[in-house]
Amino acid sequence: MEQLLAKFATYGSLSEEAMDDLAKLVRPRSYAKGEYFLKEGKTPKNVAFVVRGLFSQYYASPDGDMVVKKFFPENHFAGSLPAMLTHSPSIFAIRALEPTETLEYNFYDFKALTERHRDLAAFYIRYMELHWIIEKEPLEISFRYDNAKTRYINFLKDYPNLEPRLKQHEIASYLGVTPTQLSRIRAEM
Repeated sequence: MEQLLAKFATYGSLSEEAMDDLAKLVRPRSYAKGEYFLKEGKTPKNVAFVVRGLFSQYYASPDGDMVVKKFFPENHFAGSLPAMLTHSPSIFAIRALEPTETLEYNFYDFKALTERHRDLAAFYIRYMELHWIIEKEPLEISFRYDNAKTRYINFLKDYPNLEPRLKQHEIASYLGVTPTQLSRIRAEM
């Protein structure tokens, strides 16, 4: 729980009362490698804070290929926020790439807490601003306009120390290239 509260504190201070109420919502959970936090087509309700381990968020393309959208290593929040906000099935799956320990809470219960605790509401706003607006725009531009080598360099910068934990095809899928193309990019560097 301390790791989760420390993450919240990076966005601003929380009152003791807010921390106590938040702690009542949080439940630890373990996932085996390959186990799903969220299956595609299911309506999510929980957010997972990754204490140890690694999740990937992906979808299946029309031709059946796995397309990785995001990785959630330690100290990241995993979930399908658009699906939770709209109470609709997720178009993505989130799966453990290695044994993963999380602290989870119900998104709707958390949202109710933001109505009672201004500091939690401030956290939620700051988190959304940073991760869903500020960080997302450059990624969208990069994937539209940058070449594969530049995207790979950005991946290494955005996810330091993550490369050894991933299979080549997972990184290639995230970058939108084939594993062979990724091998060529690595050989050029």
